[in-house]
Amino acid sequence: MKKYSYIIVDDDAESILKTKTTAAGFSELSFIASASNFQDGLNLVLEYKPELVFLEIDPKNTSSQLSLTFISELHRFFQEIPKIIVTTKLKDKAFDAIQYGVYDYLLKPVLPIDLRKTILKLNKANLELKNTSLQQEPVSIVIDNDRAEIPQNLERPLTICIKSYGDYRYLNAEDICYFQADNNSTDIYLNTGEMITAFKTLKHFESVLTYPFIRIHNSYVINRNYISRIHSGNSICYLKNSSKKIPFSKTYKANVDQIIADFAAGNYLEI
Repeated sequence: MKKYSYIIVDDDAESILKTKTTAAGFSELSFIASASNFQDGLNLVLEYKPELVFLEIDPKNTSSQLSLTFISELHRFFQEIPKIIVTTKLKDKAFDAIQYGVYDYLLKPVLPIDLRKTILKLNKANLELKNTSLQQEPVSIVIDNDRAEIPQNLERPLTICIKSYGDYRYLNAEDICYFQADNNSTDIYLNTGEMITAFKTLKHFESVLTYPFIRIHNSYVINRNYISRIHSGNSICYLKNSSKKIPFSKTYKANVDQIIADFAAGNYLEI
């Protein structure tokens, strides 16, 4: 029988206890630890690498900083993140959670029947993984005027499909240098110099895309992998093999600082 290790990230101690008590009724689940805020939860995931994370995204205490951005942060460190099971009292955040690729969305208090369904889905997925020998095809995001279908497994190469009136335009996400807002549409700039327009707002792209895409300005989401230079004094980012200068604003200065820290955390030599 497959065992799934898990942690609970929730700012409500009573909710942690209730979720843990319900999970204790399933021999497939193995509790590791719990955390009550964003940073402690992140540290637990990095240390123990659990298979499941029960995550509260609407905390009682806002200082805990618990939200769906916890998932984006995990993508900075893992090729394949743990399966995220949102546990919250609100139904209205379900669509946002799906956009972040969560595995399941359970209402508090977590009921045994709901958790049993989640475990059955996990077991089925593992069985299918064992039985299949077919090569995995690239996943895609389909963007049209009505919906956006978000892949749950970002380990595979991501393809973005810009759909308009029966026209399907496929883009490799890794080829995108940056997104630029244009009223209620967004211009997508590729490393070839080509530009494609999508009839979605920049905020929409910010919400459905994760690292290495980072918002640095009201008008720009940039692919961190194409940054060649950051000039803090002039508040400008320079792109590789391009004369384009992308401004960043004070509102998103923390994101730029994080990019600088990411570079320094790699195989890095500062002279």
